[in-house]
Order: sequence, then C-alpha cells, then structure tokens
Amino acid sequence: MNASLATVSYIASTILFILSLGGLSNPETARRGNLFGMIGMALAVLATVLSPRVTPAGYAWIVGALVVGGAVGLVAAKKVQMTQMPELVALMHSLVGLAACLVGFASYVDTSTVFPTVAEKSIHEMEIYIGILIGAVTFSGSIVAFGKLSGKIGGKPLLLPGRHLLNLAGLLIVIYFGWAFLQAETISAGMLPLVIMTVIALLFGVHMVMAIGGADMPVVVSMLNSYSGWAAAATGFMLSNDLLIVVGALVGSSGAILSYIMCRAMNRNFLSVIAGGFGTGGGTVTQGDSAQPEGEVSPITAAETAELLRDARTVVIVPGYGMAVAQAQHTVFEITRLLREKGVTVRFGIHPVAGRMPGHMNVLLAEAKVPYDIVLEMDEINEDFPQTDVAMVIGANDIVNPSAQDDPGSPIAGMPVLEVWKAKTSIVMKRGMASGYAGVDNPLFYKDNNRMLFGDAKKMLDEVLGALKS
Repeated sequence: MNASLATVSYIASTILFILSLGGLSNPETARRGNLFGMIGMALAVLATVLSPRVTPAGYAWIVGALVVGGAVGLVAAKKVQMTQMPELVALMHSLVGLAACLVGFASYVDTSTVFPTVAEKSIHEMEIYIGILIGAVTFSGSIVAFGKLSGKIGGKPLLLPGRHLLNLAGLLIVIYFGWAFLQAETISAGMLPLVIMTVIALLFGVHMVMAIGGADMPVVVSMLNSYSGWAAAATGFMLSNDLLIVVGALVGSSGAILSYIMCRAMNRNFLSVIAGGFGTGGGTVTQGDSAQPEGEVSPITAAETAELLRDARTVVIVPGYGMAVAQAQHTVFEITRLLREKGVTVRFGIHPVAGRMPGHMNVLLAEAKVPYDIVLEMDEINEDFPQTDVAMVIGANDIVNPSAQDDPGSPIAGMPVLEVWKAKTSIVMKRGMASGYAGVDNPLFYKDNNRMLFGDAKKMLDEVLGALKS
C-alpha cells in the first residue's frame, strides 16, 4: 500500500470514528455507532500494517501482537460481567497510558530519524516528554481507579497533609527536568531527567486518584478516558501519525466534555474533584455536623410490593448499582412487560452518575431489551414524581438522597437527585441499611411514604414477579 492510499484510509477511518461517536450519543443508534467504530479501527490497523513504514521483517511481530491482544480481548469479552465493566474500562485506559510511555521511550532511543534543524529535534523531544508525562499519569491513575472500582482499594479518599503543596512541588520538578531534558546533548544524558519525570508522573497519578472519594468515581472514569485520548494524541505526534493525533483528540475532547457533564450532574467543580476529597468509603456512615436522620423504617414484603404495583396507574423505576450487582435487569424487564400489559404506565428514571460508570444503567437496561422510549433522564422524569403512584428504587442510594436538597451540611449538598420521595409511595430495595458510595445516610428510608424491601434484588424481584403473575 502506497502512502497516498494509506492517507485516504486514515481519512475514511477518521470519518467512521466521528460517526461512531455520533451514534453512541443515543441508545437507539449506539449499536450502529459501535459498528462504525469497529470498521474504522479495522481499516486503520490494516492501513498501518500495510503502509510503507512497516517492513516485511516486522510482520511476524505485528501478527503475534494481534493474536495475543485479540485473544486477551476475546477472553475478557466472554468472562467479564456487566457489573465489572467500569473497572475493565479503567484497566483499558491504563494500557493506553502504558503504550504512550513505551512509545515515548522507544522514540527517544531511536537514532534512525535525522532532524535537519535543532528546532525540529527540540519539538520532537518536547512531544516525547509531554507524551510520557500524560501516559504515566494515565497509567498509574487508571490502575488505582481499577482498584477502587473493583473493591481492591477502599473508596475512602486518602488526603495527605499538604497534598496541594506536594502537587505544586511535583509540577515544578517536572518543569525543571523538562528543561534539563531538552538541554541534554546525548541520549544517555537525557535519560536521567526523563526517568525522574516518569517516576514523579506515576506518583502523581496514584496520589490524584487516591485523593478522590468513591462518590466521584464516575467522574474519574470519564476523566481518565480523556487523559487516555490525549496520551494517544501525544503518541501520534511522536510517531508522526495523523490518525492517532485526530483520534486521540476526539477521545480526549469527548472525555473532557463528558467529565464536565458528570460534574454538573453532581453539582461538583471539576477542579475540586481533581483536588480530591469527597465522600468516604462505600457502606459507611459519615460522621459530621449534619443531623442524622431519625425515625423508623417501614418494611414491606414482595407480595405487598406486587400489590402496590398492580394497583398503580403510573410507576417509575430507578435502577442503581445494586441492580447491576444482582444482575436483576432481566427480571426488571419481565416485571415491566407484565405491568404494561395490565395497563400500568411504567418508565425508568436514570441519574447521570448511577452505577460506577457513565451510562452504566442504560447499558444494562438495553441488554435486557427494555424499550428505549421509556428510559428517561433525570431532568425529564423529575417533574413527574408528584403524579407518580409508585417509585421503585432498585439498589440506588446517593442519587435518591433528599439531604442533597434539604441539608446544606451534607457532603452531597446541591447534587441534583431523583426526587422519588415526592411520589405517592416509594419503595427502596436494599440488602440492608448501609449508606451508599458517598458514605452518607439517606433520610428517604425514614419517610412516612417510603417502604423498604430488604434482600437480594434478584431474589426479591423474582418474588415480586411471581406474585404479579399469580
């Protein structure tokens, strides 16, 4: 394949990637968007492998890498559960960062490229330095995010004394060694500042994500997605690959926009999230000045829940991470189908940060074949709760917490939430009374119109479904 044909293939791949992003913006077109992305990536890989820059001697290595990588991807696709998707995404982000670091070091030690001017050489070395910097932060930060999302690392933020000063000192050191790296006349002389910067960047990535509490993890996932895009773009500059630059910029900018949307959904300032410290470890109760909810909860049985649903005219279901863990989405669909056949209006209310990853609940409901037209976003459904007979919360907590509106001292004060307590009756399905991922108690549990259905979501929903059928 000559260079012109490779360029045309890259342009076609870029168009397909843009169409893919456009398709992924809507659940009804997401499958088509995925298909565009797969075709674009296949075309890009093929054009790169067959380009004049790849010699026949390298084909064996490339084919070997494709086989190994494809096998790993296939095994992951077969074995990873939907509830594990957030940590898998974080792990994939770490690989992008690691690739950027390895490509950066390889580009630096590569002596085959001759630069006609000192300025071009300096620009190339600056691309290497920045690329490794972003890649290292992405790699270590994503590894920590993976640990937090998978439960291997606690969700409580680690707030070191003087952490902001530590970050500032690290930045100044990175700038100094960047100057030293550009002044180095030999590869061996430049390697020391490059390695020191890499170590500092790795430590910064760990420190940054460790300081972020569990409630902000959806923002962290989208933020690391953005970082991985910029790392890919930096790799494109190092390799003089236009497609990598464009695709990296697409991923980086879309991830940044998504992070902004997520922060708005949580009433959080993006910089304050990065600065660290929100929420506590999942399942704990925050001790602070905020008044703790008082009162008694009102338990309800599966049979009584079925009776309420059967007698209702309008039902809104709010899914959360508990539904994902129990893998109860298919039972939820059967209940929805049965209620709709009986003339009950059933809709779903989706909070932007429900679950552990943006769009987590939408993916689960789409997998269960829930119709797209009854799955509504928070802003679309909130005003309808006063006219709703039953609001059923399945494994969600922080996103339905009224203290976000009523308690200025709450850690989640100001966070937009689904106002399920305004329904005639709300039913919350939980295993117990533990707090959510933000670590704050929920006054909803104690409200007079709320009922608690305790137990495993899948088991309880199966009982509700059985009662409805009988």
